[in-house]
Formats: sequence, C-alpha cells, structure tokens
Amino acid sequence: MKHITKYTLASLVAMSLINCTGDFEEINTDPNGISQASLTQQNNHIGSRFSPLFSNVIRVEPAWNYQLQQNLNADVFSGYMTAPTPFAGNINNQTYALVNGWNGFIWSDAYDAANGNGVMPYAREIWQQVELSGDESGYKFVYLANIIKVMAMHRISDVFGPIRYTKYNDYETTGQYDSQEEAYTAFFADLDEAIDGLEAYVGDAQFVAFDQSSFTGDIAKWRTFANSLRLRLAIRVSKVNPTLAQTEGEKAFNSNAGLLDETMTIDMGGFVHPIYTISKVWGDICMSAEMESILKGFNDPRIAKFFDAPLDETLGDYKGIRQGIEIEAKAQYGSHSLIGEAVEGDSKVWMTAAEIHFLKAEAALRGWTGAGDAQTNYEAGVMASFAQFGVGGADAYLADATSTPNDFIDALNPDNDYAYPSDVTVAFNAAGTNEEKLEQIITQKWIAMFPDGQEAWSEFRRTGYPRVFPVVVNNSGGEIDTDIQIRRINFVDNEINTNGDNVQTAVGYLNGPDTGGTRLWWDTGGSNF
Repeated sequence: MKHITKYTLASLVAMSLINCTGDFEEINTDPNGISQASLTQQNNHIGSRFSPLFSNVIRVEPAWNYQLQQNLNADVFSGYMTAPTPFAGNINNQTYALVNGWNGFIWSDAYDAANGNGVMPYAREIWQQVELSGDESGYKFVYLANIIKVMAMHRISDVFGPIRYTKYNDYETTGQYDSQEEAYTAFFADLDEAIDGLEAYVGDAQFVAFDQSSFTGDIAKWRTFANSLRLRLAIRVSKVNPTLAQTEGEKAFNSNAGLLDETMTIDMGGFVHPIYTISKVWGDICMSAEMESILKGFNDPRIAKFFDAPLDETLGDYKGIRQGIEIEAKAQYGSHSLIGEAVEGDSKVWMTAAEIHFLKAEAALRGWTGAGDAQTNYEAGVMASFAQFGVGGADAYLADATSTPNDFIDALNPDNDYAYPSDVTVAFNAAGTNEEKLEQIITQKWIAMFPDGQEAWSEFRRTGYPRVFPVVVNNSGGEIDTDIQIRRINFVDNEINTNGDNVQTAVGYLNGPDTGGTRLWWDTGGSNF
C-alpha cells in the first residue's frame, strides 16, 4: 500500500477529478471560506471523507434508500420482516421476481460517490490524501477507513459474491472484480494490517472529531472492533475453507486487540432509524411469520421490544406475515404487528457483544483453540442480548428445555399456514450432536442480531438456521428453487450496462448463472460439520 510512487498518486488524483469525486477543489474547500491549508491542519481534508463511509454501510436517510438497500431484500429474506404491501402487483423481491431497479441501490451505496453515496470511492480518497501528504502518521486514517470498508464490503460481497475490491484504487483496473474467495482473503489482510498498524496510535485523539461511532475516537476500541470483525468473517468461511477459518479465528482469540464486550453503534445524525419510518409511518413492513413462531413459541420477552401489538386487536398479542404469499392490497395484512421500539433511538447497531459470544460458541463446536466452552458462550450470548434490549428473565429463559417454536397460522388464508420443521429448544442440549447445538446457537444468534437482516440472511444461507419458511408464490421463472430459497442477488443493471465485460468475468467466478438461485462461495450447502 505504501510503496506506490508519489508521481503515480498525483496521476490518480488528477484522474479522480473525473472518475471519483467531481471537482477536487470544491470537495477540498470549505464553503465558508476556510483555506485548504487550514483544512489540512485540522485533518479535515481526510476526516471529511469518513462521513459517507459511516453513512453508507447501513443507510439511514432517506428512508426509502434503506428500504431498497436492505429492507426489501435481506430484511425479508432473513425471516425477520415481511411487507404487507403488494409492490408492483406482488411481482417483487418477496415473490422472487427480483427488481433490478430496487437492488441497484445495494451496489450504488457502496460504489457511487454521488447523492451522499459511496464507500469505496471515499476510502480511496482517504488513502490518496494520506499518500500525497507524505505524513506517515496519517496512515492511522487509512487503517480506520479500511476497517469501515471491510465492514461495508463484506456485506456487499455477501449479497452479490464477486465484487470490485483489491484492484479498485488503480483507475486502470478499477472496474475489475475479485472472486468472493479473493475478496475475503483481502478482507483478512486489511484487518490484519489495521489491527497491527493502529497499535502504535492507541491514545491518539486525531480521529475523535470524525468518529461517528460510540467509540468516540478511541483507537483501542477500533482495534477491538476490527478483531471482532475478523472473527465474524472467520466463522463465515468455516465450511468452505476450515483451515483459513481456524487460522483467522484463533488469530482473533490470541490478539491483544481483544473482542467486543459492548454494543457498537453509529450516530444517525438526528435521523430516526429508517425501519421506524418504513414500518410505523408508511406501514410497509411488519413482523414475519418466523419471528412469530419462534418468539411466541419460546415465550421470549424480547418480542415486546421487537414488535408492537397488532392494530387489529382481534389478531391477538403479536401477529406476523409469511413472506411470498398472495396479497392483493395492503389493507389485508397491514394491521399486523409493526416493528417496535428496537428501532427507536438515535443510533444504529453495527455489532453487539451478544454476537461475539455466539461466534465463540460456534468456534468452540469447531474445536478452535481459545474459543472456550460452547454452552458457556451460548448462555452468555443470550444474557448479553437480554441486557442489550433491557429485558429480564434470562435465567428462566435459558432453563426452558420444553418450549419449541409454534406452528404458524395465517390470520386470513390457511394455504399460508406452516408447521415449524424443528423442535429446537432454548436450554442448551449438552448431549446433542454438534448439528443440534449449532441450530440452537444460530437460532439465538438470529434473534439477538435483530433488526440487521443482512447478517441474519447470511447466517441462514451458511447454516440453514433458523428454519426460514419457503415462499408460497415463486415468480422467479425457475431461477430460484422454492425449497432452497434465494441465495444471492444478481448483478445490477447499471453495472452491466457500464462495466459489462468485467461483469461477465465476474459471472465466471460464480458457482452457476447470474441469478438469485446460485450459491455464494461460502454457501456450500449440506452438513455444517
């Protein structure tokens, strides 16, 4: 990273006037007349680029952007939520008629430096500014930007598979793709470099002014987050490359950076969570059938934090909707449970302490050194989630060895009823097989990660847990198997139209055609052990 010549960097910056950010002078000049020298002195020429990085990992404003970036894809595919609205005559993502115009926002929020968008372009600008400055201490900003970039781009890769990543900073190769395996290898390398490189800057306060996270510029905590992210990604590849996974996982356990023991949040800048707007203001997203089955079956007190009582009191205390059913009008199911207070407040969650415990629990099942005991970690994850959402009764909940998920009964149409296909319980089954224990771990992890449907969908695809219900109506034209369910989203129209040759190369990296039915690299299917 540091060995490119200043001459080449100058050329890249010149090219970026067209390719990346538009008018360089405009971006590097404060509208109130502050000079470039003053901006540089305060590191604003670098720090100002962090705002779009934070904003576009999980987009907050406008709410309709998030609706297309995540809500009408991962949030519903994960089994968390269902839209009562029959968008496009019910020919939409929920019925597997993937809407390219919607799904394009997943890509543009990562790659297009316009209208408040962009992760990759602004991470590149931070790197360019630091390279041109000649100030070695500026690399702390590159390391921090790369951590955020990995956080954003592993999610993009987990949607599409191949992405533009390692070759992005060179304008001659910026359109070229990495396979998902190559991208994940680069993620691990970038996190390793950031964790090691930031150690010298622990206690440095220069990031305080630009940090929108709950870490408030604490470099030590950013190292901890990067190490925790490394553990997340290690578990993600544990089936497809067990050796790489164990190496990276044990590296995380042995690192002096530590692992997250708090909820990491990002300040939303005065905006409400977009799910609040989409659900409580627009009425366009409700509780899912799976959430009803699992939470009510487990008598889970978190249900009151996640969802509201139905507007129609005859529906009972909580009522969900099955994904991919026949819906003629919003009024049919619009009175079902909306999303609750979990999406209220002034911040969005990137990672929780509960997730770390569940990652360690699975790592223990896989025999990774340093993971600890699976049951101890599992129970710690549940307790951390209860504490995060401010509910009591965790001890009694964890002792419940009899409650199982309920069968789902549709309030309007018995054709949508579904018998929950598992007798998974809450109390850890120490005598069970690793597969049975993993179902418990991932089911509780799925509950705890609400409302981040992107991570939940990824974990469902990787493990098959929890048991997300198949759609009733499949409008994919045979591209997506109803039983196997949707595995990815196809490459978006704008990318095909402007970068077609490279997209065709990327399609060759897939395990099948460019459709929603093709499994990603880490999505191997079959047994988890």
